[in-house]
Amino acid sequence: MRLFVLVLLLCFSLNAQKKPNILLIVADDLGYADLSFGAKGEALIQTPSTDRLAKEGVILNRFYACPVCSPTRVGTLTGRWPISLGLMKAVLPPWRERGLEPELMTLPKILAENGYKRRAIIGKWHLGHAKKKYTPNQQGFSHFYGHLNGAIDYFTHERENENDWHRNENPVFEKGYATDLLAKETVNYISESVAQNEPFFIYLPFNAPHSPFQAPEEEIENIKNLKGTKQIYAAMVKSMDKGIGKILDKLDELKIADDTFILFYSDNGGVNKVSSPNHLRDGKFSVYEGGTRVVSAARWPNGGIKGGKTIDSKPIGYIDVLPTICAAAGIDFEKYRSQHKIDGQDVLSVMQGNSKGPDRLWHSYIHQNPSKEYYSVIKEPYKLVIKIPMKKGKKGKEIVELFNLNNLPLEKENIAANHPELVEELKKEIDKFQAKQKNPLPFYGVGREGFKAPKNWIIKD
Repeated sequence: MRLFVLVLLLCFSLNAQKKPNILLIVADDLGYADLSFGAKGEALIQTPSTDRLAKEGVILNRFYACPVCSPTRVGTLTGRWPISLGLMKAVLPPWRERGLEPELMTLPKILAENGYKRRAIIGKWHLGHAKKKYTPNQQGFSHFYGHLNGAIDYFTHERENENDWHRNENPVFEKGYATDLLAKETVNYISESVAQNEPFFIYLPFNAPHSPFQAPEEEIENIKNLKGTKQIYAAMVKSMDKGIGKILDKLDELKIADDTFILFYSDNGGVNKVSSPNHLRDGKFSVYEGGTRVVSAARWPNGGIKGGKTIDSKPIGYIDVLPTICAAAGIDFEKYRSQHKIDGQDVLSVMQGNSKGPDRLWHSYIHQNPSKEYYSVIKEPYKLVIKIPMKKGKKGKEIVELFNLNNLPLEKENIAANHPELVEELKKEIDKFQAKQKNPLPFYGVGREGFKAPKNWIIKD
């Protein structure tokens, strides 16, 4: 009897420890067709590692982000529409005093409460740095390696003429291309976690392929079919893909690939002047599909996310990441939902091919500069786009567009005049969404004049 009880306890202990590893990879300003699996046979850039991820997992054909990056990161880590936190209008530039408030519940905090001791962010933070309370180690991460700001120099690791490269709260001075260093750190962190017999959560937000457009010379020379800035951009994408390949190889080597949930997506659409042409309209800074519908793939063989299928769902996206990872980790997410006002939905069944996704409205919004304000809302299969030109703080005549997203080519035929009642209904929904906004961020350039970065971007308060 005693032996039976011991065996039962041992089995229970092993099952309790059987948590999946979680790897969340976010690219920066990556266009839908900049990965070969997103380009659907017409790729200008060959990306075998992310192709492998898609072939062994699934392609998420309707994954949405925000038109710019900081709002996507806010929603990813909190599961909330960033407009409710005043952080959806624009990004957080170096001179901004705002950030992600520490009383908010974040994904790494939830994972910490549910058995994940190793929770790393390796890459770009971009969610506040003016005060220590905004930085990653105060937001639930047990390990930080990378940079606080966006748009750092890939070789000097500087922003605003100061070194912005950190290991936890200490500056580090390392030679190397930023993308390569982040991939190397991720490989090491995975190895350390396995050596400690601990499941890991790694949030890997690459700065690539965001500007400045810089790449190792040997990578640039290997790109023969493109010239100028597009050639450099392609080399940046290739470097990121190679780094992801090294990470996938390490998971294989350690025999943990089947037990690792991987989700990959871009933080917004690509920059039109460098991104590969695709079937989506426009790119970064817009609420058209090319600005918000991003290239995405997921893989988790032991969790039923496999087989190379393309998942054509209702809109899913960045605010769903937190509840979906909770579901993958076996965490009772609903106990967090009401207490922390989480908006996202668990879409694990969508990724497994068992569901089309939740019925809901999907909103996008941007007002990054004073000259224009954009809104959109999707109510399947329709999408309403409102564009408001601005001049000297005064609103011009709004441009109203209604599209049926089942019609090809996408967002070409404006059918607003044919559906006046639907247009008015969706306008009211946009008004309701805007009413959630409190203390919104100012425009990007406000506060830039006279700003001087702290030495090595070390925050002392």
